[in-house]
Amino acid sequence: MRPHVVAGNWKMNTTRDAARKLTQAIVAGAPKDPRVLTILCPPFVYLRDVAEIVVGSPVALGAQNCHAQPKGAFTGEISAAMLVDVGCTHVILGHSERRHGLGESDGAINDKVHAALAVGLNVILCVGETKEERKDNRMERVFSRHIAAGLAGLKAADLARLVIAYEPVWAIGTGDVATPEQAQEAHAFIRSFIGTSFGFVASESLPILYGGSVTAATAAGLFSRPDIDGGLIGGASLKADEFLAIAKAAVTA
Repeated sequence: MRPHVVAGNWKMNTTRDAARKLTQAIVAGAPKDPRVLTILCPPFVYLRDVAEIVVGSPVALGAQNCHAQPKGAFTGEISAAMLVDVGCTHVILGHSERRHGLGESDGAINDKVHAALAVGLNVILCVGETKEERKDNRMERVFSRHIAAGLAGLKAADLARLVIAYEPVWAIGTGDVATPEQAQEAHAFIRSFIGTSFGFVASESLPILYGGSVTAATAAGLFSRPDIDGGLIGGASLKADEFLAIAKAAVTA
């Protein structure tokens, strides 16, 4: 049985004090069910603070990005090994805000995937279509490209440390949410594509998350679908009560 995963992506939000208080509240109420993994992904500068609080709890620590190189003259960047050094177990790669806002290519994301796996991190790889791509019915081509390029050079065994997050770009931060039927259709295609590329066992074991403006009100309907294994949560992860309600919806899904 695949685990459910609920990951909070705080993006460029919170202060140190707010990050600590938010973490404390989430740790206090996080599900202790082994079928659900809760992950917090704060800004880099608050990773150590969050790490201190989640130790020994059912909450894992993730980062929002990393560089592909292990060290060197890369001003302002953070390596995968540095993330491990401060207690991270997960890292988000290929988020649409980096693909479309900062011009990250599929090849650059693939380099980061390899770098993260090489030091023992688990990868949350984001894929998803823009509004224009959906309108032109190019969703499946986009998913196929993001997955094939992002996972190039990996073996089926590597997928044991991978999570895919489907992010319809048109739904991120807009308040729009794909219907459970639309999200399930996308997730089913992604799982099928993974199966064709890496085999049935790998595809059936792989958690696939929905990441488009999930709220406590929409979580249960999304997570009840057979191929939706949790969520990559943005704005709602900044409110402890809302985020915990989403995590609890994953327990009962």
